[in-house]
Amino acid sequence: MRNSARLGPAERAQAWRRFGREPFDVLVIGGGVTGAGTALDAVTRGLRTALVEARDFASGTSSRSSKLFHGGLRYLEQLNFELVAEALQERDLMLSRLAPHLVRPVPFVYPLRHRFWERPYVGAGLILYDTMARRRTTPMHRHLTRGSALKLCPALRRDSLVGAIRYYDAQVDDARHTLTVVRTAARYGAVVRNSSEVTGFLREGGRIVGAHVRDVDSGATTTIRAKVVINCTGVWTDDVQRLTGGRGRFRVRASKGVHILVPRDRIPSEVGLILRTEQSVLFVIPWGNHWIVGTTDTDWNLDKAHPAASRADIDYLLAHVNDVLVEKLTPDDIEGVYAGLRPLLAGESEQTSQLSREHAVARPLPGLVSIAGGKYTTYRVMAKDAVDAARADLDPSVPDSVTENVPLLGAEGYHALANQVETLADEYGLPVWRMQRLLGRYGSLIDEVLELAEHDRTLLEPLPGAGEYLAVEARYAATHEAAVHLDDVLARRTRISIETAHRGTETAAAAAGCVADVLGWDEDRVRTEVEIYKARVAAERESQRKPDDLSADAERLLAPDTRELAVGRALL
Repeated sequence: MRNSARLGPAERAQAWRRFGREPFDVLVIGGGVTGAGTALDAVTRGLRTALVEARDFASGTSSRSSKLFHGGLRYLEQLNFELVAEALQERDLMLSRLAPHLVRPVPFVYPLRHRFWERPYVGAGLILYDTMARRRTTPMHRHLTRGSALKLCPALRRDSLVGAIRYYDAQVDDARHTLTVVRTAARYGAVVRNSSEVTGFLREGGRIVGAHVRDVDSGATTTIRAKVVINCTGVWTDDVQRLTGGRGRFRVRASKGVHILVPRDRIPSEVGLILRTEQSVLFVIPWGNHWIVGTTDTDWNLDKAHPAASRADIDYLLAHVNDVLVEKLTPDDIEGVYAGLRPLLAGESEQTSQLSREHAVARPLPGLVSIAGGKYTTYRVMAKDAVDAARADLDPSVPDSVTENVPLLGAEGYHALANQVETLADEYGLPVWRMQRLLGRYGSLIDEVLELAEHDRTLLEPLPGAGEYLAVEARYAATHEAAVHLDDVLARRTRISIETAHRGTETAAAAAGCVADVLGWDEDRVRTEVEIYKARVAAERESQRKPDDLSADAERLLAPDTRELAVGRALL
């Protein structure tokens, strides 16, 4: 019998008790997409699996990506065909089988700026790109004249292109996808918990046999025993490795990527854009009622938990996108900003844009496996490789990975429900567009979400200041999705923090009211959570006015933190 995927306060309390009394085969550290995928891979091989995350699931890199499942056109130019093929196969697996409710095709136009040589050059790359995909889940690329391209994207200046090529990739709400992977792991028996910080390792006879863990919110401690610990902490890989008293087998560098969100009507277009820059590529990605414009690619050596976007980052993005737009974007058009850190394997190049996006797995000590590098799209392959490496500390008869055939929660039955969307909308008294949006966030879990409003129809009302989200979604975040703090709800269970001009401040009080009784908050706690969230937004806004990384980081760190880590800010 499979377990419940519900991750509410009772389940979190039970997970804490189980940590201290049950032996595990595998303990995974890090609740980003790689750690979540590793926990799912391990538990579906029949291994007793635990997963801990110091802050919130997807609170680091995995909620701050470009939100694409893609092969990466620029890696073709670097002749990294194996990485591109692997990523495209994963993209198509998500679209066709594993997460069709969360991952969907998105068209892009690549403007051509040079006559004669550029079209055959880029076209040959896209022929290869389309051919490498095993499944035909997206349309083939198509060459466009300048006139055809401008019909699809009237926002482009006529003199900014001589023609174009349209191709398809896929996009995803990264934070929701990561959370769904975590909950799928829990459904198959993994014991998972956020706000649970590893403070040290348990050693016996030179082996790692577990970890000491602290509840970040209560200060309680426990020890988890496991045959093998897998370090999936991304840019914190080296910090975790230092807790063992030794050095790892590779070094990870953090590259900061900044994105901005502008209203959809500011860039008239039916398709996204991909633009070449002197550093890398720039995407203009459709995102609901917004466009995401990103990203930067610069070294980051400051606070890892809260990377700050500076005015220089924002000016860079505006300058490059405005280079091709008829109507220029201004700072006043920006409604959301977010910064994330890519965990890159350090190499000889001093430019982070040239560092490898491939991943590496090492076993620095008996009982400890570390994995780093890679890209969001290939998380499932990374997880497979990590658990394969852990076989050295497990029974050699551990089965091979089966996650290629394990759909994520909400996938089963999604297509049938999508065909019945009008009936569902009538049943719950909601507009069809809203039901479609809910299906795209929860898939076949939609009944579980809406059941919470069965005896309280007010939960089917939109949240103040964030009309695309219902109050029931905030409540579901606390009852089923492991939300512990208000920013968990506004920044990751929903994306209100980046999708509204007020960045969630006008929604904070109402959202806190939706979860207060579930999480046992009194009036003082509600007030504190709202104040901390608003202070975070204020600090982020101010940091984005600072001219450089150093001053932006200092400003961002003035805001209080909902989760204070014992080991320090450098460690997640």
